[in-house]
Amino acid sequence: MRITSARVIVTCPGRNFVTLKIETDGGVYGIGDATLNGREMAVVAYLQDHVVPALIGKDARRIEDMWQFLYRGAYWRRGPVTMRAIAAVDMALWDIKAKVARMPLYDLLGGASRERVLVYGHANGGDIDETVEAVGRYIDMGYKAIRAQTGIPGVKLAYGVGRGDLHYEPADAALPTETSWNTPAYLDHAPKLFDALRDRYGFGPHLLHDVHHRLTPIEAARLGKSLEPHRMFWIEDATPAENQEAFRLIRQHTVTPLAVGEIFNTIWDARDLIQNQLIDYIRMTVVGAGGITHLRRIADFAAMYQVRTGCHGATDLSPVTMGAALHFDLWAPNFGIQEYMRHSDETDAVFPHAYWFEDGHLHPGDAHGHGVDIDEELAAKHPYRPASLPVARLEDGTMWNW
Repeated sequence: MRITSARVIVTCPGRNFVTLKIETDGGVYGIGDATLNGREMAVVAYLQDHVVPALIGKDARRIEDMWQFLYRGAYWRRGPVTMRAIAAVDMALWDIKAKVARMPLYDLLGGASRERVLVYGHANGGDIDETVEAVGRYIDMGYKAIRAQTGIPGVKLAYGVGRGDLHYEPADAALPTETSWNTPAYLDHAPKLFDALRDRYGFGPHLLHDVHHRLTPIEAARLGKSLEPHRMFWIEDATPAENQEAFRLIRQHTVTPLAVGEIFNTIWDARDLIQNQLIDYIRMTVVGAGGITHLRRIADFAAMYQVRTGCHGATDLSPVTMGAALHFDLWAPNFGIQEYMRHSDETDAVFPHAYWFEDGHLHPGDAHGHGVDIDEELAAKHPYRPASLPVARLEDGTMWNW
């Protein structure tokens, strides 16, 4: 079964997505996601100029060999651009193989480890009262787990406060929007949000919170300690993880569970954090970590240290990644939770899919392959629109982590 063509499809049904479609001489095709939010065209060039020409004529069944060819053979390995290009090929080849086998992808991976996949949604508001009400709406929709973010008094365009109830897309302009940050104000304000949430809803719903790399390790330890009474499901990205040892300091001071990894690309980015049990959840996802082939290795490694998966699943990933991730989640023995930010209706129309939401969980469906397709005619009606992620500065003008 040889690859006869591969093409890159860029579409913007409300936000930009990069999709790779691989076709074979057997008439079976597969699709993969290659989206890199705010840097989409860098991956497009990598795929079109360097990857696609090398795919033609290759055996589509040899997924492992293809992964090694694109990773080891590149010499300039790793990084978000390279790994997303590899992920798109890998997803598409697994899609093809499962279709040929006439199986849903999770069966081809070894079968389901559970009946459904626990997901969490995003609730946010301009202030605490708005966020409390937003969490209530997610509970009413059936969510068992909710990430809660709130605006901070005096902080311009606080991270996590979206422009709508269900859809959050921070890439809002061709050039980066400048936001502000004030760590002392945040550390004083954030615990009050969870005081209010537990007071209103009790300890039934799981609550999560994203710090978005804003704190130093000792500041993160202080936040984790202050949130301990609220029994958080996790705090995410508490401090930048380039220095993996930094999480040891946080761990020494708090029992609040820690999650990290959405910007990681390979197992090497997470090795020390996992093997030293400095985190509880690894948040790497299919598109960021070079596809299902590599993410399975990461999950197996994490399982040895009782670290569970918690894959990134914001709307900067297309429904193709969500579909593939859900098949991975249903298989993974050490699955923890899956982020699920709902795509817009126009995005769902471009990417018809088999997965569905019910009672706080998702199921990937039983369609052959990963269960997500692309309507190319409809995709063509949504041309690419440049959009960059914001940047953040402290009040004195110092650049900070967005």
